[in-house]
Amino acid sequence: MTERIRVIGAPLDYGADRRGVDMGPSAIRYAGLAAELASSGRTSIDRGDLSVPRAEERDPDAETPPNGSAKFVKEVRDVCERLSDEVADTLASGEFPLVLGGDHSIAIGSMQGSSRDAEVGVLWFDAHGDFNTPETSPSGNVHGMPMAAALGHGSFADTDWANASIDPENVALVGLRALDEKERLAIRESPVTAYSMSDIDERGITAVTEEAVEVASTGTEGVHTSLDLDWLDPKEAPGVGTPVRGGVTYREAHAALEIVANSGALRSLEVVEVNPILDSENETASLAVELAASALGKRIL
Repeated sequence: MTERIRVIGAPLDYGADRRGVDMGPSAIRYAGLAAELASSGRTSIDRGDLSVPRAEERDPDAETPPNGSAKFVKEVRDVCERLSDEVADTLASGEFPLVLGGDHSIAIGSMQGSSRDAEVGVLWFDAHGDFNTPETSPSGNVHGMPMAAALGHGSFADTDWANASIDPENVALVGLRALDEKERLAIRESPVTAYSMSDIDERGITAVTEEAVEVASTGTEGVHTSLDLDWLDPKEAPGVGTPVRGGVTYREAHAALEIVANSGALRSLEVVEVNPILDSENETASLAVELAASALGKRIL
């Protein structure tokens, strides 16, 4: 991992039903991101936020993929294409991309940019599989589709902006506990490796994360890590749009991200779904800052 970190804000909330997640990048910065990154021993430069028009100014049904339903797909595509370019440029400049969301649909752009000129694996820390397609999604919300989009499922199969060059055998989904029925079937039939919260309960966070890192990194040139704050239990991270009880604890989350840092495989990182409107005293944003620092190498000793 390079010593210089480039912070990229992607204040996108087109992919979710509940408003407020577009303020996530600001909340994370306000929680002391710059100081925490400095404490991890690396310098950082903040490139500010990508320009994202307000959702109220757009028609959610203006453009949808054939044979499916995906809200604001044109707007999501525009932001993700620009984010992809920014992430790819960051890596080409010898810097490390840290992307601040925004809802999880921004991961389409992050994965596209990170894998543009390299074989990249993916670590997906999330309560949800995000494995729906426009054809299977009950809601049409794109933040429930980015993993399927990057792997070219459904209507995303022939799209240059979504379908990334990622081998599903190098994808590890960690901590799943809320899946739609068709999504569950798609994950079972896919070559991706999926670990539920039951796996973490039975085997422990250390064993599961070490195995997941191996899955994502074997035969690749690096790993893109996507951290959705709803991966944690809502008692730890209340400021998220889709909370699900039974998530990982504060200490388990730090342990997992420390393992990622120790692997030396981290190529790019995004932190998503912080919603300050639903938060208490910016608690979830502060946790996002701490976990990003752990992934980037900050240690107690």
